[in-house]
Amino acid sequence: MDDLDRAILKVVQANASLSAGAVGRAVGLSQAAAWRRLDRLRKAGILAGRELSLDLERLGFGVTVFLGVKLATRGRVDLEGFERAVSAIPEVRRVEHVLGRYDYRLRVVARDLADFERVLRRRIMGLPGVGEVEANVLLSEERRPGPL
Repeated sequence: MDDLDRAILKVVQANASLSAGAVGRAVGLSQAAAWRRLDRLRKAGILAGRELSLDLERLGFGVTVFLGVKLATRGRVDLEGFERAVSAIPEVRRVEHVLGRYDYRLRVVARDLADFERVLRRRIMGLPGVGEVEANVLLSEERRPGPL
């Protein structure tokens, strides 16, 4: 991994749909040289997949809530079962197993606060093992390019 690889990663991090030729032009390489480096980065597992970003607000989901979930401490909690069940809820966009006060951090989208309350009460709170929850409503978000 050299400075040119890092430059390539900055370019594709900003726009993963660019062709090898466009990436090469952005960093001063030919299309073939950029393709070889991109291929090497993919084979090394540094570049994986392409992420599509949907504008959820335009799709009618105007509320995003970060939900901290602490699992019940009584009895043995089936972590994999909880993860499978919560991942099957369409409004849950991300499930993160974390260390700290809560066991999981969920990113939940809803049409409005009443819709979020419905998802919380009917879908999330009814899952086996759910103990304490804390909700934080997203007010604004700034997308940062990353540490490169």
